[in-house]
Amino acid sequence: MIRTETRMGRSLLSHFLVLSQSSPRFTPSLRSFSAFGSNHSKAHSIFRLHRSSIGNSSRCCCSISVTEPAASERPPSSVKQRIVSGVQPTGSIHLGNYLGAIKNWISLQDTYDTLFFIVDLHAITLPYDTQQLSKATRNTAAIYLACGIDTSKASVFVQSHVRAHVELMWLLSSAAPIGWLNRMIQFKEKSRKAGDENVGVALLTYPVLMASDILLYQSDLVPVGEDQKQHLELTRELAERVNYLYGGRKWKKLGGRGGNIFKVPEPLIPPAGARVMSLTDGLSKMSKSAPSDQSRINLLDSKDVIVSKIKRCKTDSFSGLEFDNPERPECNNLLTVYQLVSGKTKEEVKQECENMNWGTFKILLADALVEHLHPIQVRYNEIVSDSAYLDEVLAEGASKASSIADVTLNNVYQAMGFFRR
Repeated sequence: MIRTETRMGRSLLSHFLVLSQSSPRFTPSLRSFSAFGSNHSKAHSIFRLHRSSIGNSSRCCCSISVTEPAASERPPSSVKQRIVSGVQPTGSIHLGNYLGAIKNWISLQDTYDTLFFIVDLHAITLPYDTQQLSKATRNTAAIYLACGIDTSKASVFVQSHVRAHVELMWLLSSAAPIGWLNRMIQFKEKSRKAGDENVGVALLTYPVLMASDILLYQSDLVPVGEDQKQHLELTRELAERVNYLYGGRKWKKLGGRGGNIFKVPEPLIPPAGARVMSLTDGLSKMSKSAPSDQSRINLLDSKDVIVSKIKRCKTDSFSGLEFDNPERPECNNLLTVYQLVSGKTKEEVKQECENMNWGTFKILLADALVEHLHPIQVRYNEIVSDSAYLDEVLAEGASKASSIADVTLNNVYQAMGFFRR
């Protein structure tokens, strides 16, 4: 009997080694975004616990009840896949946040079960202004709504209002190898800039909190930019690790449902606008933390400020305008921004702008930005002036999110062997 099991084990290991040679999982298409599919077998998950596939990319921000189907089962067609995403309430929400994330949420909420939250717990990983955090959190929620998030279709809430986020983070931390976290590129970059004395443990461990944000809601898809895929890959690896360590028959012996504890989410990468670049450097991402406000268009910038920033933004000395020339990153970025805010196709923008000079195009771009952002700014002012409405939206969103998250959290406690009160 022992020899038979040994031969089976060797055969299974050989199968893992074959599977490990498969192509990378990440893709910007909707090829197989369903986490219910059987493409990622339990056998494959076991092998992946020991390989180091989390090292070549960078940062950005789920529940199943005991009566629901296991994560490996495909749901009925009437069940919507779930998407979660969020933005930090630090600094001003800018065009990169909007075009790279929030604007895409608007269409997603019509097709998916969506939860969008303000990730205030992530905002304290670096020094921050305690006097501004609460206000910035409310303002970020108001911007979500002003941009078109519909609370009849999506839940909007504050991360810290759902305590399961922090609880699950601690449980996941016990299963997260420190080597995985040490490989995170953003930790290396930010810790190097800030210095060891100014870097807290939270900067190292926040990818585990991000994993908690996603896995709590049994998310099928997570909208991410190209630079955020490394952290989502860690989330996927951590989900598979916990499923292997505590799920399946081990969980069933403890009175649980058995099977996978977490779904393994897939990335959803929009075809354009996933990474809007700085106005002062076409090779750097538009960022809240950049020291110069000239580098970004904030969603609440006035008309005069927008015109001034576009007039002064970095360009080049080439003639004409064109997409996708690696020698012209600023040109490609500004044309892409124009395409997204004007609602035109890439081909339409190409034909319209290919023979323009920079002076003419900058006027066109500034006008398009002002026209696109003005309704958002008007709606934002209406929302922030009605604090009772905003409080109600956030309370309802947190209540719905908690009802989902608590089921997942209870399942994890049970699977990990805790004595529940």
